[in-house]
Amino acid sequence: MLNQRQILGSLGSLGIMLSMASGVRANQISISPANSTPQFRHIEQPLSLKIGVTAGGLTLIGLELWWFLFSKKQVKTR
Repeated sequence: MLNQRQILGSLGSLGIMLSMASGVRANQISISPANSTPQFRHIEQPLSLKIGVTAGGLTLIGLELWWFLFSKKQVKTR
């Protein structure tokens, strides 16, 4: 079972990873004027980026399923 030190360490490292993954600094966030007509702009992404992100996500899902379903050792019965 995990002790308190391991739990706090895991939560701390998770917080650091999430803050690094956001990738947006406070000075990079721009506030648009209130009188602009479109609220959101459509940004077209390249097809290769879409395919890469999708493949990466499916790979991570597959690894997670493999880890939880197939990585356990087989129990030998008598």
